[in-house]
Amino acid sequence: MSWEHELFALFDDLEGQAAAAWEADREAELADRARTEYGSVTLASRLMASRGERVAIDLPHVGRVEGRLDRVGESWCLLSGPSQDWIVPLRRVVAVRGASPRSVPEVAWSPLDRLGLRAALRRLADAQARCVVHLADGTRHEVHVERVGADFLEARDASGAQVLLAYDGLVAVQSREDQLPG
Repeated sequence: MSWEHELFALFDDLEGQAAAAWEADREAELADRARTEYGSVTLASRLMASRGERVAIDLPHVGRVEGRLDRVGESWCLLSGPSQDWIVPLRRVVAVRGASPRSVPEVAWSPLDRLGLRAALRRLADAQARCVVHLADGTRHEVHVERVGADFLEARDASGAQVLLAYDGLVAVQSREDQLPG
């Protein structure tokens, strides 16, 4: 082999090594970008991709609730079961099973999907729905939701006594027998 062929073979080998090193760097960069990008995925966006699917949600002091994920808002979701519906503040969710592996970024949500927890609770008040409100301390209140404030809901218990329940204490609101308007 002539020195020119040897030189070209050396250049080809160096070029191959450079291409392999570039490809390894590119794969590492893509993996790093994917990890970084996933850091912006929220629980709400994962649940939004799961709308219409059956999921199980674990909640403190309540346990596991299962049903069809009907609605998802910025900070809450609506899980529908055979005889009851659950409004769940997302900050109280401990675990979700059966969620889609995909997500829907918030920029793709409709204005209706951006409604907050207050909007969902107002629907209960409008319907004068009978609910069981589960609180973070493990207590439960069977009430009729009457009004919804900025950071609390006003309800009446079975004895007619007024109860003010702070949103920060809500774990779930359980409505029974199709009393949640759809």
